[in-house]
Amino acid sequence: MSLRRSTRVQSLTTRDGGANETVTSTNSTTTTTTTTKSTKKTAIKTKKTKASMPPPSEPASASQGTNIATAPGPSTPRKRRKINDDPSTPTKPPPFTPTPSAIGLMTDSSPLPAARAPYSTGDIDDATPPPPATPRPVEPHLTNAPLSTPGGSRVVAYPSRSAFNSGLSLSQSADLPVPTTTTATLLQEACEHLCKVDPRLRKVVERHHCRIFDPEGLAEEVDPFRSLASGIMAQQVSGAAAKSIKNKFIALFHPSDSTDPPSFPAPAVVAATNIATLRTAGLSQRKAEYIQGLAEKFASGELSAQMLVRASDEEVLEKLTAVRGLGRWSVEMFACFALKRMDVFSTGDLGVQRGMAAWMGRDVSKLKAKGKGGKWKYMSEQEMLDLSAQFAPYRSLFMWYMWRIEDVNLDAIEGA
Repeated sequence: MSLRRSTRVQSLTTRDGGANETVTSTNSTTTTTTTTKSTKKTAIKTKKTKASMPPPSEPASASQGTNIATAPGPSTPRKRRKINDDPSTPTKPPPFTPTPSAIGLMTDSSPLPAARAPYSTGDIDDATPPPPATPRPVEPHLTNAPLSTPGGSRVVAYPSRSAFNSGLSLSQSADLPVPTTTTATLLQEACEHLCKVDPRLRKVVERHHCRIFDPEGLAEEVDPFRSLASGIMAQQVSGAAAKSIKNKFIALFHPSDSTDPPSFPAPAVVAATNIATLRTAGLSQRKAEYIQGLAEKFASGELSAQMLVRASDEEVLEKLTAVRGLGRWSVEMFACFALKRMDVFSTGDLGVQRGMAAWMGRDVSKLKAKGKGGKWKYMSEQEMLDLSAQFAPYRSLFMWYMWRIEDVNLDAIEGA
């Protein structure tokens, strides 16, 4: 205020060029003040702009100026799924259907070491040889393996020819017509039927001998409870783990001071054992419940060797799939490789699907997702049923050869 008043006084008193000089000085001061205020406003705006922007990924250099400060930050590019367009590197196929280790030896046509008996059921606990292969009548839709009972007896659908001639054991088969096929001729007749339907199979038949259905294989005695329980133990574990669990399970019921060789416990004994004790063998809670439930059905008579020998294929499937822990595929494998039923065919086995597709001349490296849930399949279920129908009543043998058609890797099911 004092400066402006002094300027006005000087302007009034001086009427020459001094007044002009004074006015000029005053305008200069005013312009300077206005410029200073404008600079401050610009600086405040610049600070606000910088504060509202995200921080840069890298510090800006001095030469980049304010343009770098206002530039948007770098964005992360989205990853794209790789698409295999190269036909020389086909898509990796899904794993084969995992087969329980308890039936691993069922599909093994190679000779076993001398230390073990040549059993094919995969659940034999000792080296006791099988009984002599005395020819006896067999029927494709019945159980052709001798089944043992908890009491130690042996049950067959048909007694041997000598038993028929002597009049022994006629009561157990009196209502069944006596077939002409015997354990000595079954495999040969079945192979001839397969080759007659499709002559291309003859080379495969000559190359691979199926001992499961030969006279020696048909003479092997099977304990159905032991075989089914072993299959449950082997679900979703390796062959070595399944064997370890089974040995521990047997040891639970074998006194340490006993001189008798260890043997698989009877169903009634397992049914009376609590779940906590069964789990000490390495079983999960669910598997322990499954095995105890299976034992209860055998102990009550709902399941028995007599029923499994005489029942139809459909009845066996219905009865066993009603048991917790036994699915359709597991029952089909049991019926084929343990009970030695000749007309079992599993459409859900990936190895069978692959073999059939190769047998039909298809490129099995090209997979197609079919069925419910996009399940990997080489052929549709209906197509498999239609093609296999012509090989009845020996579809079990046909299924075994489908595993061999393209030397399907059976390591997963041979190592019990």
